[in-house]
Amino acid sequence: MSHELIAFMIFSSMILMLLTGQRVFAAIGGVAALFSLLLWGNGGVEMPFNASFVLLNWYPLLTLPLFIYMGYMFSESGIASDLYRMFHVWTGPVNGGLAVGTIGLMVVISAINGLSVAGMAIGASIALPEMLKRDYDKVMVTGVIQAGSSLGILVPPSVVLVLYGMIARQNVGRLWMAGVFPGLLLASLFIAYIVIRCKINPSLGPALSLEERQQITWKERFVLLRAGIVPILIMVSMTGLFLAGITSLVECSAAGAAATTLAAAVKRRLTWKVIHVTLRNTLSVSCMFMWVILAALCFGAVFDGLGAVHAIKTLFLDQWHLSPWGVLIMMQVSYILMGMFLDDTAMLIIVAPLYVPLVISLGFNPIWYGVLYTITCQIAYMTPPFGYNLFLMKAMAPPEVTLADIYRSIIPFVLVMVIGLALVIIFPQIALWLPNAYFGK
Repeated sequence: MSHELIAFMIFSSMILMLLTGQRVFAAIGGVAALFSLLLWGNGGVEMPFNASFVLLNWYPLLTLPLFIYMGYMFSESGIASDLYRMFHVWTGPVNGGLAVGTIGLMVVISAINGLSVAGMAIGASIALPEMLKRDYDKVMVTGVIQAGSSLGILVPPSVVLVLYGMIARQNVGRLWMAGVFPGLLLASLFIAYIVIRCKINPSLGPALSLEERQQITWKERFVLLRAGIVPILIMVSMTGLFLAGITSLVECSAAGAAATTLAAAVKRRLTWKVIHVTLRNTLSVSCMFMWVILAALCFGAVFDGLGAVHAIKTLFLDQWHLSPWGVLIMMQVSYILMGMFLDDTAMLIIVAPLYVPLVISLGFNPIWYGVLYTITCQIAYMTPPFGYNLFLMKAMAPPEVTLADIYRSIIPFVLVMVIGLALVIIFPQIALWLPNAYFGK
């Protein structure tokens, strides 16, 4: 039996296991462990065993629970509610203003948390009820929250880019800097779409009533701007110290977690309930990530042992005769297809060890490719039938928002993200200018 056929059997077995409803780590790790035993006998036992030690030796992985902790502390302590109130007052008077403010809130949350889960939770619990109460179109607002929360895996301190940096052996600081302008580009495209759409059809996003606006004085509006000070200080204490070379990657995440906790304490919101909920959610999400990474490392080791990297290169270049740009597009398409079944961490650890060496051999910049991968993951997160964000949104949305509404809501935002991806592909300097200017070429 050829290695190509074995690789196909492994991958199809994993997809089949996922379709049965098994947990992601069980499907990936179980298939990998089984095939390692079938292929290499007793020696195959060492593969999952070694994968666990690789995971435990990844010192930068300590950033994962710290970033997750920050997001939940930011939400549970009410700091996110203060920030949304600020956006609510300043952007509400225009059509679609609350949706624009929600995108702004998501950008700030992304710059603090590094994951999309916290942004989705905050958006669904704070922004969604406010917009529905003010007669915003339910299809549009669910799309806004899903699209905005997806920025969490691109805007620094992106956990996905940290994991990509470890797997691809690339500088995390460069990757974070590379994600800044593409993240702001996507946020700007979302805002432009919302403004244009609500200008054409004001009923989709009604402005705040004159009566409600008159209840808020200009003094109160300027006082509310203070809500933006805390997130800025947290970002400076974390990302700023890291990029300045004062702290390491792990130290900057610890500084951010400490700053978020201190902010909650200063605002007198650091109660035992907040601490309990934050720690419980942090532990739950961190353990989920650890299991998925462990399973995917084992899966990647089996694939690598079969020479899958060479097989993929032979398939794309020698058999299909694709150009380097054709190979790049095929990679992005494969990510979108896998995103219908897997989360970004599983996709990254399964495919990155196979694709990154190929990307480098074709002459593409691996930092730029990391940004392309992340944007494609954002698209895959929102792609039916099993996009990760679709079901998160359904779990958090009120009963009147149906799954059909959620599916319809993402169509325009996916198209906007495809435009953003195309712009970054055509103009690589959108991603590369800032890291090159800061670190040097």
